[in-house]
Amino acid sequence: MTDVININTLMCNPETGICESPETKTETSDLIVSPKKNAVHILYFSDPVCSACWGIEPQLRKLKLEYDNYYEIEYRMGGLLPSWDLDSKNKIKSPVDLAHHWEEVGDYYGMPIDGDVWLEDPLSSSYPPSIAFKAAQLQNEEQARSFFRRIKEMLFLEKKNITKWEWIEEAAQHVELNTELLKRDFEGEAQNLFKEDLNISKNMGVRGFPTLFFSNAEGKRIVLYGVRPYKDFEEALLKLCPQAIKKPINKTHEGLFDYYPTLTTHEFAVLTDRHDNDALEILNNLYKLKFIDKYLSKKGTLWIKK
Repeated sequence: MTDVININTLMCNPETGICESPETKTETSDLIVSPKKNAVHILYFSDPVCSACWGIEPQLRKLKLEYDNYYEIEYRMGGLLPSWDLDSKNKIKSPVDLAHHWEEVGDYYGMPIDGDVWLEDPLSSSYPPSIAFKAAQLQNEEQARSFFRRIKEMLFLEKKNITKWEWIEEAAQHVELNTELLKRDFEGEAQNLFKEDLNISKNMGVRGFPTLFFSNAEGKRIVLYGVRPYKDFEEALLKLCPQAIKKPINKTHEGLFDYYPTLTTHEFAVLTDRHDNDALEILNNLYKLKFIDKYLSKKGTLWIKK
């Protein structure tokens, strides 16, 4: 895939909430994707190693719980890290430079990120897990999204080098994908699908992640860049679909963990409209009562449905 331009977007700006090259700006094309079923279509450009994309997981999860009947979301991979053969002008020149930066932005977003993966077993590229996601999509879209979530947990909390097939395969098994079929598609059709994603990203002028294009059947479009508060996602949806009615969230631990088997402390806080400290106290009590399990990373906890 040497035809893809290498752009270092690994330096994420916590204040803007976007992983964007300092020398580029996102200028979107006039291409609008109309929704097929629901009122609003969301075209989401992401990447498995994008720390800012990890930062919007709470917002996306809440949007799904409250408004999933009114929108459909389409995931496209952006090719954040082609390789470490990067221009010397960039601030991030090696995996070592990224370790501390990742932890800083994780603290800023409230989502746990252990940057030691870049010191202990650094990833050479974000392309292999991106292609694996495209292969997963060929089997089942919902399982593919669960797979995408799982490989991000493995990377950001467990320090797993998700370019390695052993971890890709483990994540696939976790969400009950056919690993033999995944391997075949990973080496075949998914390569072309990933190239297609990169071409779409380029044609739409995407230069930073996350980028989300909200559009409706009337041709109206709203673009959100970076880590934004939940109200921005909700407002974008409601502007394009004023008739949308918010569903109440089942804020009990049973309700939330039945829907999302894993939650960070900040995700639980966002979904239950609490401060992180209050959420942590509740989750710790649930763990003591053996209602949930946990995975404790250097920078925070992943709470797991029993």
